[in-house]
Amino acid sequence: MASPCPLSLLLLVIALASALHPPQQVFAVKPMPRLRTDSMILQNSIIQKINANPNAGWKASMNSRFENYTIGQFKHILGVKPMPHNEVMDIPTKTYTKSLKLPKQFDARTAWPQCSTIGRILDQGHCGSCWAFGAVESLSDRFCVHFGMNISLSVNDLLSCCGFMCGDGCDGGYPIRAWRYFVENGVVTDECDPYFDDIGCAHPGCVPLYPTPQCAKKCQVKNLLWDESKHFAVNAYRVKSDPPAIMTEVYTNGPVEVSFTVYEDFAHYKSGVYKHLTGDEIGGHAVKLIGWGTSDEGEDYWLLANQWNRGWGDDGYFKISRGTNECGIEEDVVAGMPASKNLIVDYTTSDPKAAASA
Repeated sequence: MASPCPLSLLLLVIALASALHPPQQVFAVKPMPRLRTDSMILQNSIIQKINANPNAGWKASMNSRFENYTIGQFKHILGVKPMPHNEVMDIPTKTYTKSLKLPKQFDARTAWPQCSTIGRILDQGHCGSCWAFGAVESLSDRFCVHFGMNISLSVNDLLSCCGFMCGDGCDGGYPIRAWRYFVENGVVTDECDPYFDDIGCAHPGCVPLYPTPQCAKKCQVKNLLWDESKHFAVNAYRVKSDPPAIMTEVYTNGPVEVSFTVYEDFAHYKSGVYKHLTGDEIGGHAVKLIGWGTSDEGEDYWLLANQWNRGWGDDGYFKISRGTNECGIEEDVVAGMPASKNLIVDYTTSDPKAAASA
């Protein structure tokens, strides 16, 4: 009897295999929801929604600072990392009794008019260095408030030389650790070690993203010495998450660094008292708190200086709702006192209470 054709046998085997193991149907897997990082951060729909809301309390606009930014690029400059809970518990917390009579309005710029640094608006460029700016700016102001010295301290020193102790440089850091760096290592002046990103974000899309600068420990000005340019803090502490305590701290000692959660709508802030109304959470940001007040509509607010240059917000400043812990603004307030170490002090007299109440 002739043997069956090899091709027939092969087809028979394939048919049997298909019957026993039918092919599996492939389904397209829907990706997990995630931030639309490639979309532009500024959106007409957000502006229209806010400006059409009579109860919004603030106005939105196409801020020129972020006209070329995607959500991903905007997220990168929000450089506050969340602190591990066990470490938060170990940070000294400053509290105040409510015996001090505080003014209804306070602006550190007018309380200490001799301190030019308080009114400066800086630009962090496209580096996630807000955690460093908020700390350095506040300490600079406090050297003037307490020692009568108008000095600008170096963000670059803190950003590049603090290393892993503070976080990841341009990829984010921890505000309280910045203040600890001031205590342990001090910080040089901006004249000695100026900020590395002098281009800012004028170029389209802010590309390329610059890496964290290297720690040189050498002044760029030849007649200045690194160690002699160091300015120190006495301590590093949190302020109790209570509006009167925060107000007393600023009124008594000068501006503080605060962190808060940023949502998409914040990028569009132009004026008024900000409250989160729409858009997704983007990240954590740190700024300098310089005062408080109440709007004509009766809304209590905090007054803050951002470091996104003057093309953003209300000439670089913004107000945010006070007393409701809006976006966590009252949860993470950090500061420290300036030290006389390494200083030749020229004391000047100032009466912040008189100026603040004027």
